Amino acid sequence: MNLWVWIVILFVASAQAQPSYISWGDLILEGPRSTSGAGDDRGKVIVVSQNGTGDSLTVQGAVDLVPVNNAHRVKIHILPGIYREKVHIPANKPYITLIGEEGRASETVITWHDKAGDLTADGSYLGTWKSASVTVLSDYFCASYITFQNTVVVKADLGVNGYQAVALRIAGDHAMFYRVRFLGSQDTLLDDTGSHYFLECFIQGTTDFIFGKARSLYKHCNISVVADGFAIAAHHRDSPLDDTGFSFVNCTVSGTGDLFLGRAWGAYSRIIYSYTDFNITVRPQGWQDWGIPSRRSTAVFGLYECRGRGAERNTTQDWSKAMNISEAMPFLNTEFIQGEHWLRL
Repeated sequence: MNLWVWIVILFVASAQAQPSYISWGDLILEGPRSTSGAGDDRGKVIVVSQNGTGDSLTVQGAVDLVPVNNAHRVKIHILPGIYREKVHIPANKPYITLIGEEGRASETVITWHDKAGDLTADGSYLGTWKSASVTVLSDYFCASYITFQNTVVVKADLGVNGYQAVALRIAGDHAMFYRVRFLGSQDTLLDDTGSHYFLECFIQGTTDFIFGKARSLYKHCNISVVADGFAIAAHHRDSPLDDTGFSFVNCTVSGTGDLFLGRAWGAYSRIIYSYTDFNITVRPQGWQDWGIPSRRSTAVFGLYECRGRGAERNTTQDWSKAMNISEAMPFLNTEFIQGEHWLRL
């Protein structure tokens, strides 16, 4: 058997060995430390430290050490510190975990300060998507015990055009965030595309600070509205056949200002809150139609067994639904994000 046949066999074997799920083992620190990012990437841990004792001084530098088209999980251990940088994880670098110190998410912060209205070198506007402090385009991404932050602040309750400022954009498929903090103001978390699981996370903002086209489950999350908050979530869905949406289960919503639970960014926007505690004042209408009244007949907005003063409101509008158990059941567990195919927790 010649050399080229062996190369093909090894390549096929490597492709077959690629994991197709996320497990708890992907979120804990174990495996050999690597300083080069070259060769077999199985089980590697790359260390980021601002004092020079790790493999990289920056998070982006650690991402750059991950080989293109890596076939196995690579964990990037970020030691406590404030990392003032923009980070970009391309689509051709899957299976990356960013992990801080357990229980110390507030001490490990990746932060930047771009906003949509900033000008680029060619004089054009940066735009919302490119304002993200951290952008993840790859599949099977994980993060735990990290803070993603955008420091741009807008205080107007309706938001200000050009002040959209994303802390994290996740556009890869099959991603999990565990005890992660997302800090920002307007458009904090761009939950862009793919299926995602947010477990025990903290998400802060003012206007549409959870937004995107993804199919995501937010479970046991703490959602904090700051300043004069306007709306929590804005989901974009253009067809009733599109199986996307945001489901919030056993979450807590707190903060200041009276706000909308969600806005119909797309005609078939879908946002469901179940077993959620609203320690905040919700506007009597509950939801907002994006200024397009026809969306009231197509958006899917629902509440199931929610608590708190924000849940004590009229839910009989023709475009907001007080769900029964059979209607809420498809949104309550990881089956909503087809987790049986890619989560082993």
